[in-house]
Amino acid sequence: MTQTPTAQTPAPGQARAQFTVPAKHPMVTVLGSGDALLRVIETAFPAADIHVRGNEVSAAGDATEVALIQRLFDEMMLVLRTGQPMTEDAVERSIAMLRASESGKGDGPETPAEVLTQNILSSRGRTIRPKTLNQKRYVDAIDKHTVVFGIGPAGTGKTYLAMAKAVQALQSKQVNRIILTRPAVEAGERLGFLPGTLYEKIDPYLRPLYDALHDMLDPDSIPRLMAAGTIEVAPLAYMRGRTLNDAFIILDEAQNTSAEQMKMFLTRLGFDSKIVVTGDVTQVDLPNGTRSGLRQVQDILDGVEDVHFSRLTSQDVVRHKLVGRIVDAYEKYDSRDSHNRK
Repeated sequence: MTQTPTAQTPAPGQARAQFTVPAKHPMVTVLGSGDALLRVIETAFPAADIHVRGNEVSAAGDATEVALIQRLFDEMMLVLRTGQPMTEDAVERSIAMLRASESGKGDGPETPAEVLTQNILSSRGRTIRPKTLNQKRYVDAIDKHTVVFGIGPAGTGKTYLAMAKAVQALQSKQVNRIILTRPAVEAGERLGFLPGTLYEKIDPYLRPLYDALHDMLDPDSIPRLMAAGTIEVAPLAYMRGRTLNDAFIILDEAQNTSAEQMKMFLTRLGFDSKIVVTGDVTQVDLPNGTRSGLRQVQDILDGVEDVHFSRLTSQDVVRHKLVGRIVDAYEKYDSRDSHNRK
């Protein structure tokens, strides 16, 4: 995309940019079905004048905004070259990343195209990949460190991405097994497996982990892998007294572990294993007076080599857009409520 001063006598700070979409990319891939992607861009840059004629896109307006639009179309083309389609959500997230970078709030060299094209796992016709910068850094941290904590609100992909990395590690033979666990707080961890088939025996507290596996593996293979011990889904209490070698271990809902349980779990780490701990410290269900092990461990292990804390926010929520707004609203309420109690 080339940027030039606006025609004849441009006002100070004004500019025009033109971009030619290569013929190999149909305009619908750039503008979206029914121009849906173009509308997202126009909404994000209301003061800019954006026109499309044939395979030519032009933008005129404030020089800073036009430069961002230029960078946005460049990033979109880099994504499309990989064969990955652009979506309204991807365009919105790309704009947010570019604005953060422009304002100096972005703290790294990663570009939207680098974030949106990092494939983790392809399964059953779909590809799992990070959708935000923090998610990419979380995934990168899992590659680089032995113990990673993914801390953030619901819908930020912290468990789902960890599961994808676990399946990837199993398929590439980096580990021999996957162990998925979470505390069954309400049942005091005394809730045993139900009677019935292997599928029916999955403890209701572990069902979300089992459901995620279905997105990433052939469902017919899961009972076989579980029967062989290659994949284990078990309550946290089942980890006590074990040493877990050659395994990718995920502790989910870790905000509901006590300090003693967290120490017990982390010390299960064996040779050639990796641990990912996920949780939301704003949703602790422990009895009053019991301190969350996830809250405490951040103070204890801060700065310890090969341990990494990835923190995700409402900006990383990848569920319905309303979920992010709900998370923000609750955070504001909790902050206000805490202030009023002082």
